Amino acid sequence: MKEYKLAESEEKFAELIWQNEPIGSGELVKLSEKVMKWKKSTTYTVLKKLCEKGIFQNENAVVSSLITKDEYYAKQSIRFVENTFGGFLPKFLTAFISGKKLSNHQAEELKRLIDEHKEV
Repeated sequence: MKEYKLAESEEKFAELIWQNEPIGSGELVKLSEKVMKWKKSTTYTVLKKLCEKGIFQNENAVVSSLITKDEYYAKQSIRFVENTFGGFLPKFLTAFISGKKLSNHQAEELKRLIDEHKEV
């Protein structure tokens, strides 16, 4: 699994792109200046880094994603469970729901997901 590790500012910038893609690079510069208070050079530097990481592409001055926001966060979640809980999902779920009560809907949804993804 390819690892996408982003700094907080890179992640915020990525969110900006995902919300507005496809977006012209000139428009992205204006949006980054407005939202993040970045200069043109900062925007292009960070964009280049994210393109090199394989998250976005900038072709013919149009920026678009190579992986979706959901794919990115799914990979981050997997990495978190692997690094924090040794990849052991039940340990993560125990920590996540400790002290909380699941609604019937949440419990049923978890059961459905488990059934969908368990080895046969």
